[in-house]
Amino acid sequence: MHRSAPRLSRILACAAVPVMLVAVGCSSDSDSGSDTRKNAGSSSSGPAGKEPTKPTVEAAKFADLPDACSSIAKKTIEDLVPEAKKKGGDAGQSSDLSARGSCSWNGLDDKGVDGSQYRWLNVGFTRFESDQSLGSGAQRATDDYTKQIVKEKASEGAKKVAAKAAPGIGEEATVITYKLSKTGEDFEYATVLARTGNVVVTLTYNGAGYAGAKTPSAGDVLKGAQKAAKEAVAAVDATAKSGSADATPPAKDDKKGEGSGKDKEKEKGDEKPGSEATPKS
Repeated sequence: MHRSAPRLSRILACAAVPVMLVAVGCSSDSDSGSDTRKNAGSSSSGPAGKEPTKPTVEAAKFADLPDACSSIAKKTIEDLVPEAKKKGGDAGQSSDLSARGSCSWNGLDDKGVDGSQYRWLNVGFTRFESDQSLGSGAQRATDDYTKQIVKEKASEGAKKVAAKAAPGIGEEATVITYKLSKTGEDFEYATVLARTGNVVVTLTYNGAGYAGAKTPSAGDVLKGAQKAAKEAVAAVDATAKSGSADATPPAKDDKKGEGSGKDKEKEKGDEKPGSEATPKS
């Protein structure tokens, strides 16, 4: 009996060894998994990377507009609108002359032998600012330029409408010509739409003969409109301050450069067929 006691103790001791090893192994695996999760957590909870910088839109080329009534030379006005009622022009209303402006001239020259000649000229400027959410001023002006061409070609009552490119006037330009009958007379129309940078220039010139006078030729009206349009575009280049427009104006000023609906209607009023101040026959 005494001999078996030590032997039994050794057997029990040996039997306990695998259990301890297993326990140690489990403990090691558990600790390793904990460390892995801890390391992963540490990695994911590290300082976040900087957000990518949003690309800024191209700065607008022009930050101002010329005075519309001074944008065309006095000599040109005298040639295109003889006997103009207001030599200095009639300025259109605008809530912001740096974004939108216009001027018109009209007159009746009755010094001819046969009847009288009526002429009407209007020039308008619209400037678009660059905006982070709306796009660059140049692109916004291009979009408006395209829309205005479509609108002008659809003028109510217009006949024999024709449109063609007008190279040499701004960065891009189109001239639309058509005939229109009103107040019992035939009018010849020529509208030049041009874009220079972030500014759209709209120039309309028309004329008619009264009391038996001949209607001006389409060629003369077109030539006069293109000459005046070139001067108007040159006025933008000479007067507006290049490169100083803010590329990202405040959000509350998003629509600056488009003008209010009321301003647009006021400025376009004299351009609607039949609305010019026509003389009595």
